[in-house]
Amino acid sequence: MRVELRRQLTRRRTAVMGAVLFLLPFVLAVAFAVGGTPGGDGANGQRGTLMDAATRSGADFAAVCLFVSAGFLLVVPVALFCGDTVAAEADWSTLRYLLAAPVARHRLLASKLVVALACSLAAMILLPLVGLLLGTALYGWGPLELPTGDSVSAGAAVPRLALAVAYLFVSQLVTAALAFWLSTRTDAPLGAVGGAVGLTIIGNVLDAVTALGHWRDFLPAHWQFAWTDLLTPDLAWQGAAKGAAISLTYALVLFALAFRGFARKDVVS
Repeated sequence: MRVELRRQLTRRRTAVMGAVLFLLPFVLAVAFAVGGTPGGDGANGQRGTLMDAATRSGADFAAVCLFVSAGFLLVVPVALFCGDTVAAEADWSTLRYLLAAPVARHRLLASKLVVALACSLAAMILLPLVGLLLGTALYGWGPLELPTGDSVSAGAAVPRLALAVAYLFVSQLVTAALAFWLSTRTDAPLGAVGGAVGLTIIGNVLDAVTALGHWRDFLPAHWQFAWTDLLTPDLAWQGAAKGAAISLTYALVLFALAFRGFARKDVVS
């Protein structure tokens, strides 16, 4: 695992992805400074959105950072870390040398998966953490104010944000498992990463098709914003529990396919 972790952390694309996630809160802060403070009550007296409260406190700013990135940006590092891990070795023609070592295939695959998921989690933590620190420095420390008019105390805001990040990580396990499975099936890292991102986008498109009705409940994308329920004063677990169950089910199936297929694969690269 130390070798795999060092390999992941020393890759240039890891530094680039970390820089993008680190700089996003600064880009949002500049946008708010240039465009002005968002309105808090919505147009024509209607209920506002989470974006309207972005500059009220550091906790609100961190929540907005999650809100604008949960749909797509956070998908990219997950697909990158999990889709590149095996396929890159095959692309470099080093995978067969790794398998020549006296290490079982499932152990090699498990170490790569653990490191990839750990890096994905670190990427998800980095964004709201920078957002919280920057938002507190710019807008002060205060309660997490919600579009409904309710608020969460400043002391409870950080644990709620941690719950939101934990749910986002679980919801992204589908993308991670899909990218990891594709990584064991192809020698092209870009194909594994792009395939996972592309299928995730297709899931988002299908979720927007209201004609599917209740069938959308079986799509992981349908529950991708259920983490916002975890920020309410009275925790609403129903949506997050359903979303987590759907994501874990898909992920376990895809991870099992990855391990089963790789155990029988004839590796020549």
